[in-house]
Amino acid sequence: METVTDVVQHRLEKWPLRSLALAMLLSSTGVSIPNVALPTLALEFAATFSEVQWIILIYLLVMTVMTVTAGRLGDLYGRRKVLLIGILLFTGAAFLCCFVTTLWMFIGTRAIQGLGAALIMALTLASVRETVSKDKVGSAMGLMGTMSAVGTASGPSIGGLVISGFGWRGAFFVMAVLGLVSFFLALRFLPLRKPQVVLESQGLDVIGTWLLGATLAAYSLGVTLGGGHWSNINWVLLVATAIGLVLFLFAETKLGSPLVRLSLFRNRGISASLVMNAIVATVMMSTLVVGPFYLSRALGLDTILVGVVMSVGPIMSILTGIPSGRFVDRFGTSLVTALGLGEMAIGLSALLFLPSLFGWIGYMISVAILSPGYQLFQAANNTAVMIDVESEERGVIAGLLNLSRNLGLITGASVMGAVFSFASGSTRISKSSSHSVAIGMKSTFLVDICLIFMALVIAIYMNRDSIKKEEA
Repeated sequence: METVTDVVQHRLEKWPLRSLALAMLLSSTGVSIPNVALPTLALEFAATFSEVQWIILIYLLVMTVMTVTAGRLGDLYGRRKVLLIGILLFTGAAFLCCFVTTLWMFIGTRAIQGLGAALIMALTLASVRETVSKDKVGSAMGLMGTMSAVGTASGPSIGGLVISGFGWRGAFFVMAVLGLVSFFLALRFLPLRKPQVVLESQGLDVIGTWLLGATLAAYSLGVTLGGGHWSNINWVLLVATAIGLVLFLFAETKLGSPLVRLSLFRNRGISASLVMNAIVATVMMSTLVVGPFYLSRALGLDTILVGVVMSVGPIMSILTGIPSGRFVDRFGTSLVTALGLGEMAIGLSALLFLPSLFGWIGYMISVAILSPGYQLFQAANNTAVMIDVESEERGVIAGLLNLSRNLGLITGASVMGAVFSFASGSTRISKSSSHSVAIGMKSTFLVDICLIFMALVIAIYMNRDSIKKEEA
C-alpha cells in the first residue's frame, strides 16, 4: 500500500521523466521525419539520391562522432544545462531548415541539428538516474525505449501528412515546435544540480575529443561510402580508423583529465554491456535493411503492404517498451538481459523458416517475437549500465552506450547489407531473382543468429560472474 510520501515522490518524478521522454522522442524524429521528404528534396534541389542522402547521413554521422563528448560535457558543466543547449541547437537548426535555399546549406544545418541530437540522447539517459528512484530505473529506461520507438514509427507517417499539406518545410517546422515544447518542459521540471567534477582541474579533453571524433568519422565513412561497393578509399579510411584508435588510447593514458577513463573498461560489466549493445544494434539494423528487399522481391508485396508488414516491429516495440522496464525492476537486469537475447534468437530463427511456410504473415509473426526481445534487452542493458555508475561519470557512460548503439546501426546497415548482397549473388538486388533474394535473407539472418548467441554467451558468463561475487 502506497504511503503519502510514495504518492508525493511519484508526482515529483512524473514531470521530469516526461520532459526527458519528450526529448528522446525529439531526437528520434530527427531521423525518421526527414527520411520521407528525400524524394521531394531531390526534386526541390535538383539533386541525385546519393546527394540528398547526406541530409540523413550527416545527422547520424555528427550524432555518432559527438555522443561521447556530449556526455562528458554534461558531467563537466551540468547535465540539465547541456541538455537544454542541445534542445535549443536542435530546435534552432530545425527552424533554419525551413529557410535554406541550397542543398549544402541544408546539409550544414542538419549537421548542427545532429550535434543537438547528440547532446539530447546522451543527457536524457544520463539524467534518468537523477529523476527517479533506484527501484524504478528499469521502468524509466523502458519509457525511453518506447519514446524512441514512437518517434521512429510515427515520424514517416507524420512527415508524410505534413509534407502533403504544407510542403517539406512544414515537416521541419513541426520538429521545431516540438523542440520548443521540449525545451520549456525541461527548463521547468528538470532538477538543477551542480556538476560534481571540479572544472579547474578537470577541463574538457580537447586532444581526446578531436582524436575520437576523427576516428569515428573515418570508421563511419569507411563502412558507408560506396553503398557496399568497396574500393581503395574504404580500406584507407579503415586503416585510418585503426591508427586513430591507437592514438586515442595512447593519449587517454597520458592526460590527467581524459575524455574517457580507460579504467572504466576494467569493469567487465560495463565492457560486456557495450559489446552486447553494439551486437544487438547491428542485428536489428540488418533486419530493417534486408526486410523490405525480401518482402518486395521474394514475396512480391507492393510498397503499401511492405510498409504495413514493416510497421509490426515499431508497433510491438511501442507496446512492450514500458512493460519491459517494469519487468527489469521486478526480476533484475541479468535475468531479463538473457531472456531478451533468447527471445531475439527465437525471433531470428523464426525468420529463417516461417516466411517460407506462411509468406508475409510468417514474417510478421517472426518480427512480433523479435521486437519485444529487443525491448527487454534494451531496458535491462541500459539499466544495468546506468543504475550504479558514479554521478560524475553518468554523462560519458551514457555517451558510450549511445556510441556503441550507433556504431552497431552503421555496421548493420553497411556490413550486414554487404553480406546480404554477397549471399544474393548480385550487387543489383532489384534485378535478382526471388530465390536469390530469399537465400540472401536467410544467410544474413543466420549470421545474425550467430551474433545474438555470441551476445547471449557474454550475458550468461557475466551473470555467473556476478553470482560468484555475491556468494563470495
